[in-house]
Amino acid sequence: VQLQASGGGLVQAGGSLRLSCAASGSTGAMSWFRQAPGKEREFVAGVPWSGSNKNYADSVKGRFTISRGSAENMVYLQMNSVTPDDTAVYFCAAGLTVTNLSSKDAYLHWGRGTLVTVSS
Repeated sequence: VQLQASGGGLVQAGGSLRLSCAASGSTGAMSWFRQAPGKEREFVAGVPWSGSNKNYADSVKGRFTISRGSAENMVYLQMNSVTPDDTAVYFCAAGLTVTNLSSKDAYLHWGRGTLVTVSS
């Protein structure tokens, strides 16, 4: 399975951005992670194959929304009220046997990432 993330760019603080991730095959659970310069990759949001029981990092709850497209192999991340702390490379991940959405080790497939830069 190959994953292609898109939609990153430069946005002002308080603005919005929508990331997309397209997969080439069956995906199971899909999630977004991010990695800021000099920091570890961290979980942002995840959604199981069923589309229910979504999970969010505390830092993005109430601001970001993850959703699956009508096709099983698409996932989106709507980012609202962004802050400079949201600046990072955002990666999408997918896995057929994920039981813990927030665990990096649970995912077999990773995209190459898309850069989001939030200016103050």
